[in-house]
Amino acid sequence: MSKLKISAILLAFIAILAACGKQSTPAADGSAPAADSAPAVAPAGNAIAFVDTQEGKPLVIDAALFDTPAAKEFLATGKNPYIGNEEAIKKGKRIFGLYSCTQCHGPEAGGQVGPGLTGPSFRYPKNATNKGMFETIWHGTNGGMGAKGVGLMDPTDPKNGVTTDEVLQVIAWIRSHGTVTGNE
Repeated sequence: MSKLKISAILLAFIAILAACGKQSTPAADGSAPAADSAPAVAPAGNAIAFVDTQEGKPLVIDAALFDTPAAKEFLATGKNPYIGNEEAIKKGKRIFGLYSCTQCHGPEAGGQVGPGLTGPSFRYPKNATNKGMFETIWHGTNGGMGAKGVGLMDPTDPKNGVTTDEVLQVIAWIRSHGTVTGNE
């Protein structure tokens, strides 16, 4: 193989690795960077408090993004109402594949290049809860997974990324493969 072809393959590989590991930069206080169209605000009332997986700092997510009944229930309780819901599980499987989560976590979320997500042990122990897994998916990790939340996945496009409701559906699909429901 010629040096030119090897160089081209190597550059393509480096570009793919860089894209896979790209993470949005958190604000100085550790919160998620706000999308231009939706400023970050702390949830009001009885809402749960989110914590980022990278530094354990408060993670501020605009309460307006919790715009479905299931997402509102989750914001208030930390419990995922989609656990065991077959329709949500099917949608979660589709989203997991659509966002190429299978490339790192495997086709059944059991792990591949990235860690297994089905439990009972987790790389990030907080992922045993649905709140913890939500935080990890939404804002990313120090281990190479970039943020997947709307406005964070691609900071140049505030509409790109998974919605709060979609994250809950993905979590329901992941939980359907293990013994941990995350709502314990």
